Amino acid sequence: MELTPRYGTNPIITLDGSPPLILQPVTRQRRRLADALASFTDDQWAHPSRCAGWSNRDVIVHLDSTNSFWAFSIASGLRGTPTTFLSGFDPVASPAQLVAGSNELTAQAVLEKFAASAAALDAVFNALSDSDWLVLAEAPPGHISINALAHHALWDSWIHERDVLLPLGIAPAEEPDEVTACLRYVAALAPGFAVSRGRVDNGTLAVQATTPDAAFVVEVGDHVHVRTGSAKADLLLNGPAVDLVEALSIRAPLKQSIPTDLKWMVNGLAEVFDVG
Repeated sequence: MELTPRYGTNPIITLDGSPPLILQPVTRQRRRLADALASFTDDQWAHPSRCAGWSNRDVIVHLDSTNSFWAFSIASGLRGTPTTFLSGFDPVASPAQLVAGSNELTAQAVLEKFAASAAALDAVFNALSDSDWLVLAEAPPGHISINALAHHALWDSWIHERDVLLPLGIAPAEEPDEVTACLRYVAALAPGFAVSRGRVDNGTLAVQATTPDAAFVVEVGDHVHVRTGSAKADLLLNGPAVDLVEALSIRAPLKQSIPTDLKWMVNGLAEVFDVG
């Protein structure tokens, strides 16, 4: 399904908290992944990932391209001219085409490109001032703050790190601040995609997670806002935080039943990626 980003000055996803706090998690995760990849054998690079039809090498080709996009998107936003490249973007077909076009690259070349683009993106994040984190730039939901973009970038790379490592029998790191940031963002992304496609339902999703403990509320109206705390909610998700991230990222089923009329709150990614 093609994306329907919302552009302009009313971002579809907002997050409470201090924006610069995302800096350490988003830069740490990419450095860790690059370090892990440096020891991969040829067989490990060629091993099937959790992404259907993609090897581990293919996943890293994809992440290299996203690193470059994030850096360009942030730079454009800081210039006051946020991009609109993702209008009509197909998140299934377009990345697959890019990966297919990289078949001539060796695994070593893929690693070098990824490490270089990750380092360049780190430099972009580290150069941001406190006010820069609030500037709007483009991400799949549309124009959102660079803070929210960094959350998207962390979540995407974090889940793909697991896509690569878990099939190899390697236990991925589960840093509490990374897990919490990923969970807060992906819980907003699912209803955010629903709102961007024109759904007009209002609702409140509460999340109470463990290991690490995290309690927050996702308020859905004309945009999606995530705030720390608790509230009376239409839907409550609870359980281990990593399990919830995996489920909301359509890597595993949710371990609780969702009423049919509330499934739109959690099924946004499944609809975008045409997962039944």
